[in-house]
Amino acid sequence: MEMKDFYKQFCREAFDENGHLTEFEVTAAPDFNFAYDVVDRIAELEPNRRAMIWTNEAGEEKIFTFRQMSDYSTRAANLFASYGIGKGDTVMLILKRNYQFWFAILGLHKLGAIAIPATNLLTTKDIVYRFEAASVKAIVCTSQCNVHAYIDEAEKKLGIEVLKFSAMGHFDNYINFDEEIEKQPATMERVPVTAEDGMLMYFTSGTTGQPKMVLHGYDYPLGHIITGVHWHNVDPDGLHLTLAETGWGKAVWGKLYGQWLAGTGIFVYDFDKFVPHDILRMIEKYRITTFCAPPTIFRFLIKEGIANFDLSSLRYATVAGEALNEEVFNKFKEITGLSLMEGFGQTETTLTIANLYGSTPKPGSMGRPSPLYNVDLVDEDGNSVGEGEVGEIIVRASREKHQPGLFLGYYRDEENTAKAWRGGYYHTGDTAYRDEDGYFWYVGRTDDIIKSSGYRIGPFEVESVLMEHPAVLECAVTGTPDPIRGQVVKATIVLTSKYEASEELKKEIQTFVKKTTAPYKYPRVIEFVSELPKTISGKIRRVEIAQRDREKAKQQQQ
Repeated sequence: MEMKDFYKQFCREAFDENGHLTEFEVTAAPDFNFAYDVVDRIAELEPNRRAMIWTNEAGEEKIFTFRQMSDYSTRAANLFASYGIGKGDTVMLILKRNYQFWFAILGLHKLGAIAIPATNLLTTKDIVYRFEAASVKAIVCTSQCNVHAYIDEAEKKLGIEVLKFSAMGHFDNYINFDEEIEKQPATMERVPVTAEDGMLMYFTSGTTGQPKMVLHGYDYPLGHIITGVHWHNVDPDGLHLTLAETGWGKAVWGKLYGQWLAGTGIFVYDFDKFVPHDILRMIEKYRITTFCAPPTIFRFLIKEGIANFDLSSLRYATVAGEALNEEVFNKFKEITGLSLMEGFGQTETTLTIANLYGSTPKPGSMGRPSPLYNVDLVDEDGNSVGEGEVGEIIVRASREKHQPGLFLGYYRDEENTAKAWRGGYYHTGDTAYRDEDGYFWYVGRTDDIIKSSGYRIGPFEVESVLMEHPAVLECAVTGTPDPIRGQVVKATIVLTSKYEASEELKKEIQTFVKKTTAPYKYPRVIEFVSELPKTISGKIRRVEIAQRDREKAKQQQQ
């Protein structure tokens, strides 16, 4: 079997006369387990195939084959099992971009345990909540930050003890993951699982309330065949780079499942601070073939001077995570000859809407629905909306008949699960409109939509314009109460260091928006602030700004 065809044993595909993917169905066995059936199997077929190149800011470098990944993940499974971790147990992984993340998560997959990747930005309060909410039994953390201190504090506050493993160094009262894994055997009995068993869980910050726990089953990786093969367009003999840190869901989108199902090597640059020059140097040095990052990253790379680096190895680039500005799209294509292929999905899903390989992108559009899902746009009553009308993005699927790629539910939270799965749909909570060619254009979250004088205005489209003004470092667009219009558009702005807040600057920014987009979208209210409220994952909390404005309006009416 050629490696480019390896993934095909797990799915059925159909293409049109132009080679565009039109149908996709998962056909894997009910007991599919990515760690055994992909990593171990490739290790048998091509043991020396490159799985990963890892390097860090100090210049250290490690190259892992699939044989090594298979062995180390089995050793990790045996290490965890020796401390009583088994099927269904929850284990947190705070490992930044350390290569031990891959050993650990695959080892947990082999045990049938639930892996909970998390960011090292968590503090004591965050960890206390996670330990309690998910009944965390063990944690593997990196020594390359101070997170162990927060873990220890969380234990004390809760009056509990969890199994604690340290990687990349040792702490007192922690099991040394790197030393102990070497003592374990590289063989084990396969642990049976089903698609309905919990495998992977993420805490999503959301816009209101405590983070929800998104639980995925063992067939979830198969939904990422489209991510890796048909969106990232990875080369089985190439090297793929996605920048995401392992604490976020985007890491398994771009640093694990879809790429290895295609037999592609992944490149991991273990850094703390994003430096555009260093990323460009890595692409040049290691001859990266495919690359995925948010639009902001591409903006920084362009400003750094892409033309000064040899990026001739790069043959495909994808973008997700925020609205793509047309100026960034055009500039990147002018310099590299590559179109940025946008995509959309959630922690609860795999790639849902995208400009797949072979399609012609429209800058700023998410693309068309993935053939894995039955995607539609509906109004508040659940009726499909017409061309050009804004509706909520939904997936026609039933919780009772599991759809590969979609989450099983919110762990221990039937109320929010029922809200998301209702009326025969999974409700994404995101809105968009569809153009005459079937392309979807993102508008905003359902609870972020601004309704002003009969207009429905999405914050992203205004924010993308504001970000083009040289005075704007960061911004959040919300609706604020207005006695005449119901709501008006408000922009809360953090200024760049060269600018100072003034009434003149407010007018200049308002005029800039009026000239750049439809005048009704311009911010009638502008507030300059030193920082914006954000979730732990760095997402701007528009809901907090809007709530503050509503409370202020009530006080003024009294």
